[in-house]
Amino acid sequence: MTQETTYTAKDIEVLEGLEPVRKRPAMYIGGTDVRGFHHLLWEIVDNAVDEAINGHAKRIDVVLDADKKGATVNDDGRGIPVDVHPKYKKSALELIMCTLHSGGKFGGKNYQVAGGLHGVGSSVVNALSEHMVATVRRGGQEFKQSYARGTPTSKLQKVGPTRSHGTSIYFRPDTDVFGKGITFQSDTVLERLEAKSYLHKGLKLTFRASPDTQAVTLEHPGGIVEYLQKVIHERGKGAVHPQPFALEREDPLRIELALNWTESTDEFVKSYANGIPTPSGGTHEAGLKQAIVKAVRNYITTHELTPKGVTITAEDIREGIVAVLSVYVAEPQFQGQTKDRLNNPEVQGDVETSVRTALEQWLHDNKRTSEGILLRIVLAARAREASRAAISEVKRKGAVSHRLNLPGKLADCSSTDPASSELFLVEGDSAGGNAKQGRDRKTQAILPLRGKVLNTERAGAQAIVGNKELQDIVSALGCGVGNDFDLAKLRYGRIFLLMDADSDGYHISTLLLTFFYRHLPGLVRNGHIYLAMPPLYRIDAGKQTHWALDEVEKERVLAALPKNSKPEVSRFKGLGEMSADELKTTTLDPKRRRALRVMIDHELDTDRIVNELMGKDPAPRFRFIMGHAGQAHAEDLDV
Repeated sequence: MTQETTYTAKDIEVLEGLEPVRKRPAMYIGGTDVRGFHHLLWEIVDNAVDEAINGHAKRIDVVLDADKKGATVNDDGRGIPVDVHPKYKKSALELIMCTLHSGGKFGGKNYQVAGGLHGVGSSVVNALSEHMVATVRRGGQEFKQSYARGTPTSKLQKVGPTRSHGTSIYFRPDTDVFGKGITFQSDTVLERLEAKSYLHKGLKLTFRASPDTQAVTLEHPGGIVEYLQKVIHERGKGAVHPQPFALEREDPLRIELALNWTESTDEFVKSYANGIPTPSGGTHEAGLKQAIVKAVRNYITTHELTPKGVTITAEDIREGIVAVLSVYVAEPQFQGQTKDRLNNPEVQGDVETSVRTALEQWLHDNKRTSEGILLRIVLAARAREASRAAISEVKRKGAVSHRLNLPGKLADCSSTDPASSELFLVEGDSAGGNAKQGRDRKTQAILPLRGKVLNTERAGAQAIVGNKELQDIVSALGCGVGNDFDLAKLRYGRIFLLMDADSDGYHISTLLLTFFYRHLPGLVRNGHIYLAMPPLYRIDAGKQTHWALDEVEKERVLAALPKNSKPEVSRFKGLGEMSADELKTTTLDPKRRRALRVMIDHELDTDRIVNELMGKDPAPRFRFIMGHAGQAHAEDLDV
């Protein structure tokens, strides 16, 4: 007998009622692991939230059994209808609980928007529960019906009169399906419920980890703006601008959005559709990302702020974005019953239009904030082009290993307290030797540098990583660079650039400032970088010695001396000509030295100036030199 003759009509199975769910539960809840176990609870909670979304409920209570193997969800909504369906001759409650694709959300009359539109949520939970009880308070009466594995175990009972209204669902997932070891995780449930309370301001949720524990109340009138602040705090990267962009709009679809640019190097969007989390994104997220890019590009074009020397990509614009997006769609098309992704094609255009116009106007209305955001984007573009990943390969020294992997030529201080420790980056070995003799060994470290350091504005990532002088600086500081930068690991609270008081010294200082600004901007923004100001002149008049920073100050000192004095004026050609005592007196001693703290007043202007003066294009540099040639002193010129 052939296989064809043995495979006949009697081998065809027809799964009736809720049998398909029990036969293939993964098709409906994603699996029978802990994730699928919790998905049953999400289905019931989402039904209660649908009542709230449509204005019929204000409170939802969730209570776990003491053994965490069962749960109760109670709401104060309208209550599931209990009257008999004219066609099926069963109560509406029994139809909803025991029949796939049944419910009141198909026609759009009872629910304008809802998370569950397929009519499978409650019935799937019933099919996969060993015990389930539905209690309905409606029309002044309380009704109750029990079920097991998709089948009623009792008739619909009228319990008695009540003044309240709403629905209460109790269920215990079937151990035959999920096994005996899986339980509800209190932290997981609480996190999910807290997200609901942010998404639906005005809705009050309570949670009990067991019937005997005190209820945790979850209520957030600040809505998703408050949610965004929580998410940013949890991610541990500060916001670029204190006030987030927030949007609430009803047309062409209901949308709520809150977003911030942060110091993070990635983008992070928590999205929801009809209150359901969509971790796999979808068309609403795609529309948001398009809107952000278009709004920023339009703002840059309108205000003629296109930066020179760098190409801004969509990824640069969205880098650091943290957003919470919530949309409400009348007929959502979710990917699968687990609803991880929204697939409605029309939503993408609706979100893009709404967000783009609102965000662009917000950028126009908040110029100071927009400048900070644009600078953040420009820095992201420059970092990308310099290959931030390659730069992060420079190894940093951890704070716990204070003396490990330090440059051999570093004369370190004995103090391990960054607040009292100082690092002097000194031009040349000769000056470095004098500085080592004149320093306070307890609090002052000296790192000599040879020659002019690399111009990191023009150099590629590999050249920066391979540069010995820059590697030594990074190793000495201990705070890392690029993605690895951690201000808490900085070994010195003050970093001084100690160079000769001539054009070469100024050039070296500028090269170092460019490196710090581009690759260690946190040091500059937090005020850790200083320019030491060694004198150019020594003026001896009798028993008094005066120090002058430059030609102008020298003439002022001479003019203030008595007319009969015969001062001796000497000019230092470099730090190497100073003795250790002179260097200590004028430049190292905190009580007598002069220094300038490097600060940034206007970040966009600073970025532009650094790029124009230190970048590859010589034209802006030529214009600057010609425009300021008259200010140069003869002794600063190479002749």
